Amino acid sequence: MMNKIKQGVLKFNLLLAFIACNMALFAQPPGGPPPGGGGTTGTTPPCWEPECVPIDSGLIFLLIAGLVLGARMLYTRKQQVV
Repeated sequence: MMNKIKQGVLKFNLLLAFIACNMALFAQPPGGPPPGGGGTTGTTPPCWEPECVPIDSGLIFLLIAGLVLGARMLYTRKQQVV
């Protein structure tokens, strides 16, 4: 009984530590003003054209790999059932 209580207290303390350290674990510091692209204010993004969006053929390869993996998983499950 005491062992379960100690484990619960340990889990709670770890959870509290992770929540308390959340602000110190950001991946990058807060940024400054947005990048300039329109006029003198620099409030508009520098590019909204399709060539500026980094999603292109890489997304297609990811979807194909997901379909292949799903088909393989279905095939192995069917072989296990039979």
